[in-house]
Amino acid sequence: MPRTKRKLELLAALTALGLLAVAAGCTGFFVNPQLTTVTVGPPSAQIQLGTQLQMTATGTYDDGSRKTLTGGVFWSSADTTNVPISTGGLVTGAGITSSPVTITATANAISGTATVTVNPGNVTGIRVDPSSQTITAPGGSTTYDCFASITGMPDLNVSGVVTWKVTDSTGAIAAEITASQGTIPMTVTTTGSAVPGTYTVTATWTPDTITFTATAQLILD
Repeated sequence: MPRTKRKLELLAALTALGLLAVAAGCTGFFVNPQLTTVTVGPPSAQIQLGTQLQMTATGTYDDGSRKTLTGGVFWSSADTTNVPISTGGLVTGAGITSSPVTITATANAISGTATVTVNPGNVTGIRVDPSSQTITAPGGSTTYDCFASITGMPDLNVSGVVTWKVTDSTGAIAAEITASQGTIPMTVTTTGSAVPGTYTVTATWTPDTITFTATAQLILD
């Protein structure tokens, strides 16, 4: 009889432990790993105009595990005009960009970022239009555009992505005449103390180091 009682007590104890484990699981004793960081890839991408790129989001958890996040991810782009992104993380190079555009992936309030730059592709040359401008007084301004010749495409206005500079007759950077950067068209602005004369306006397409020059004639009233 005592032996039977002990067996019953042992069975009851095991049953109680089993119920406790089930209860603990229901109340969160055995919790799922918590997301701690989101990594977006590729971290810094360059794509050509008109092409697409699939971005990825990888989650790191508090138990050290990692996995690709395929659901529950909200994608966004800092430039939805030139670099739109789909709900699934597919980026489209819809327009050229003057600087890298930030792409953000957010899951469970945790975010990660990467950058995408859109280039026009096969640039064979650039030209500045017009080839010459006149500024009729110190303190005045004028504008230029830069167009890129691209294989298989119409000429593209790249005024906002080329690097502009204005130099004097000695080849030195003109201290009193500035060229805007990242604008379409580019604006040349003079200060009131600018010296009349002929200046050279140069546009440089950095990826291939292609340059083109124009002139700006500054004349006193």
